[in-house]
Amino acid sequence: MNKKPLVGLSLEELKSVVSTLGMPSFTAKQISEWLYKKKAFTINEMSNISAKNRELLSEFYEVGRTLPVQTVESTDGTKKYLFKTEGGHFIESVYIPEDDRATLCVSSQVGCKMGCLFCMTGKQGFIANLTYTEILNQIFSIPEADKLTNLVFMGMGEPFDNMLPLLRSLEILTADYGYAWSPRRITVSSVGLIPGMKVFLEKTNCHLAISLHSPFSQERLQLMPIEKSFPISSVLEELRKHDFSKQRRVSFEYILFEGINDTMRHAVELVKILKGIEARINIIRFHPIPGVDLKSSSNEKVNFFRDYLNSNGVTATIRRSRGEDVSAACGMLSTQKNENVSIDN
Repeated sequence: MNKKPLVGLSLEELKSVVSTLGMPSFTAKQISEWLYKKKAFTINEMSNISAKNRELLSEFYEVGRTLPVQTVESTDGTKKYLFKTEGGHFIESVYIPEDDRATLCVSSQVGCKMGCLFCMTGKQGFIANLTYTEILNQIFSIPEADKLTNLVFMGMGEPFDNMLPLLRSLEILTADYGYAWSPRRITVSSVGLIPGMKVFLEKTNCHLAISLHSPFSQERLQLMPIEKSFPISSVLEELRKHDFSKQRRVSFEYILFEGINDTMRHAVELVKILKGIEARINIIRFHPIPGVDLKSSSNEKVNFFRDYLNSNGVTATIRRSRGEDVSAACGMLSTQKNENVSIDN
């Protein structure tokens, strides 16, 4: 019999589990503390639950945590972790340490359906959605779990294409009975799937990041097929309905490609279309990937772009590239080579 994972269950669901098994109701709170506060790997570690009840719980359930099967470290200290999923596939997560921050870039799918021209995950194609257990396992099971200060859902996959596991993961991460993190420490990135974006904005208080990459519809379409179904103009129209002037933030990711989207014309149009939205633009250097004839803009153009936006009322920063030497930088995540390879735990 396949045992069900406990990681990802809400407190109410844990209450249902212990009730069904005939355990005292307070056991649910004890289990949640072991899962989300103490990050237990096994049910047997739950020492304040009786041995009899631990044995009973173990008949039907397991914690559901698994260690990464591979770790690769960059010269800059970035670490890329490879996890094996229940379906036998692989995903990558990236740990990014900085002076006063420690960020984990989390994956939500094996591969991706969106097919963005500049992204290795998109080249891999879509394979599977991650469960909420598999999403949370990335966060709980790296050696640096207790050092994390921020989470960004910017790894493999489109988070809003896997909404229910995403929302459950965010609930566990921010609930008092769960990880108890402030939603201000979590950012979810999307290409702009409007139905999912609306639900996310209504049901969570986490930050939002939108992949923009061109202010012109036809040019964005050449980079991002999603522009056909959900044009950036419609995404911005929806965002204007929400207040981002207080603690919650919306940002836009903008990869600069030489001769494609880095001209004065693009900078001027960006200022125009973002008028009235309290937002930040994260300018990102392109990291070359195989089979794609795109080049990163020069440092001069990157700096010009940032300075023009800032001087015209749009806050812009240049995101520092991390982990490029181990294919851990923006747009470089892919586990295609691992799909037919057996990696032992």
